[in-house]
Amino acid sequence: MDRIRLDMHMHTEYSRDSRVGLTDFADLARKAQLGAVCITDHDTIEGGLRLREMDSGLQVIVGEEITTADGELVGLYLEKKVAPGLSAEHTIGLIHEQGGLAYVPHPFSRNRRRHLNRSVLERVAPKLDVVEVFNAREVASSSNVRALEFARAHDLPGGVGSDSHRAIEIGRAYVDLASFATPRELLVALREGAVTGTLSGIGIHMRTWVDIGRKFMRTRVARLRGSVR
Repeated sequence: MDRIRLDMHMHTEYSRDSRVGLTDFADLARKAQLGAVCITDHDTIEGGLRLREMDSGLQVIVGEEITTADGELVGLYLEKKVAPGLSAEHTIGLIHEQGGLAYVPHPFSRNRRRHLNRSVLERVAPKLDVVEVFNAREVASSSNVRALEFARAHDLPGGVGSDSHRAIEIGRAYVDLASFATPRELLVALREGAVTGTLSGIGIHMRTWVDIGRKFMRTRVARLRGSVR
């Protein structure tokens, strides 16, 4: 049976805190020997849609890391953007209405504030499809261990993501699994997948904050120049 390397949590230039252009992203993903990628930009599916249209040689799953009222939640296999600010339950319902998968990223993160807390996780667990059991941007490996324990306790498949925002992070984490074509086939394949990954380290978060500042300043300068004209 053919196998493929899949990274389920990745960002492109369409995220406010990422600096990786789509062409560079595709080249780097191929060099990392990834065969499939989930593009999960913050509150938009534009990056995923555009990469899917390109001749990238990658199997592209369009996703979105959605800022819900309860914390971040990823939708996979989306064709329409899911609005931010809704409850986790409502958001999951909208994902499923599209035939998509509801995927919880970094559920026990110690270095991020916008993850779903334990009470919300327990409440929505019966409606979830996948739990991220390895996120390369965790500063403590224990966060990933707790996520794996939660997934096992609720009999949920485990997902793997580099959570890449910079070029150097692409290829840092992936799951090696049987080839798949549909959301249901992915869920089956994940249960037999092999996790590979190394943590990125705290320095990568500092660089991301610098990137956010640079993007903000470029946008501000462009707006000021436009108003002067």
